[in-house]
Amino acid sequence: MNNNLLQGKHIRLRMPEPTDVDILYQWENDLSVWRVSTTVVPFSRFQMEQYIMNSQHDIYIERQLRLMIDLVVVEASKKTIGCIDLFDFDPLHRRAGIGILIIPNEREKGYAAEALGLLIRYSFEIIQLHQLYCNITSDNNPSIRLFTKAGFIQCGVKKEWRIIDGKWTDEIMFQLIRK
Repeated sequence: MNNNLLQGKHIRLRMPEPTDVDILYQWENDLSVWRVSTTVVPFSRFQMEQYIMNSQHDIYIERQLRLMIDLVVVEASKKTIGCIDLFDFDPLHRRAGIGILIIPNEREKGYAAEALGLLIRYSFEIIQLHQLYCNITSDNNPSIRLFTKAGFIQCGVKKEWRIIDGKWTDEIMFQLIRK
């Protein structure tokens, strides 16, 4: 049995490293990613370098935590296929938002579900969160399926919350409360 809370059968979660600057720069400037986020301005490569170099990687200081998702090919190698974030961390009420990105050619292989399961376990067992939440546009069926299969329950709908491609779209809020 694997005692590492951040490693599963196929993937491993890890802190960002300087070698991740180029891939983070690419992802943060991908317009398809902007569609599911609130980003509206590009990031520079310098900003990505500064983020990695200056980050305390302490959720209590920064109120967020980004982990890279590596596909474990063999024990000594890795292939980075995405990232998963805790954001809006609230230590008083012990909750945080969660978001995930998997590169297109690695989607629908179960890696997002495995990463989400690892982060849920880490959030509840190590950080001692009481709940996690996510906000998903109503047309993002793959993300809705991912989070509902992980036990998240729909708790609200924000009507016409986001404008995407000139059309108003509802945003659904889901939460997972620790049992």
